[in-house]
Amino acid sequence: MNFDRLKIFTGNANKPLAEEICACLGMPLGRASVRYFTDGEVYVQILENVRGADVFVVQPTCQPVDRNLMELLLMLDAMKRASARRVTAVMPYYGYARQDRKDRPRVPISAKLVADLLMAAGASRTLTMDLHAPQIQGFFDIPVDHLFASPVLVGYFKSLELPDLTVVAPDAGGVERSRFFAKRMDAPLAIMDKRRSETNEAEVMHVIGDVRDRTALLTDDIVDTAGTLVKSAQALLDKGARSVYAAATHAVLSGPAVERLCQSPIEQLVVSNSIPLRSEAAECGRIKVLSIAELLAKAIHSIHAETSVSQLFI
Repeated sequence: MNFDRLKIFTGNANKPLAEEICACLGMPLGRASVRYFTDGEVYVQILENVRGADVFVVQPTCQPVDRNLMELLLMLDAMKRASARRVTAVMPYYGYARQDRKDRPRVPISAKLVADLLMAAGASRTLTMDLHAPQIQGFFDIPVDHLFASPVLVGYFKSLELPDLTVVAPDAGGVERSRFFAKRMDAPLAIMDKRRSETNEAEVMHVIGDVRDRTALLTDDIVDTAGTLVKSAQALLDKGARSVYAAATHAVLSGPAVERLCQSPIEQLVVSNSIPLRSEAAECGRIKVLSIAELLAKAIHSIHAETSVSQLFI
């Protein structure tokens, strides 16, 4: 394929992932300067010609969320002003996705505001992965390609050949994702019934489904403070599960998450590299990282070639 008019750039959020994507495509990473003034302002300069090019900017809006989001917005604006033919915001992790509705009086719909900012900055389309709420796609007035890390994660767990496996959804909202796992691994499905009292706090109520004497696999999109994940794992063991594994796309792992995981009964947490793993998390022997670079590279190839992306969902 001719990559003359395809260019991939990245900010500082996850440069190793962008480099791996480029390696999969057999092309160099675009040259850009993304640095900071002493007062914290972001400065961006594109260091090569992008006029008429099909540009992809790889930048998850992970910690520090606002700084990485600002880097992305300024890079999009720079590309637009440099006369790029099309600019795609590649966001392996979409920050603010958990604030997708008004669940209390006088609160913003932050996920919608971020979508508006991306479009105003010059994004022609968005490529993202495992949105916390799939309806966020409707916040955009530009095309959105929504990928899933499930095929990568399922492939790994199939290789483990876990005995007597039951896939467990952490809540009702995660049933669709967990059903994909269960179907692909020919395993039954169970659901955790929980109630969330405050942000980042949830109480596990009970387990719907039979997990006694079985290996439980908890599946979720985000692991943040890991409080809910650890409580769910303990609840499964209390219901007679033999062992508990966990899979999640985005390893946010903020606050006491790593400490909780290291002290938890979870045998292994498997995550993607949509977010760079914190150094202390990398030292925890219970966390396994799988690469989504090839999946994103295939999606970028398909978008550039104007072919179907849906084949990546199979």
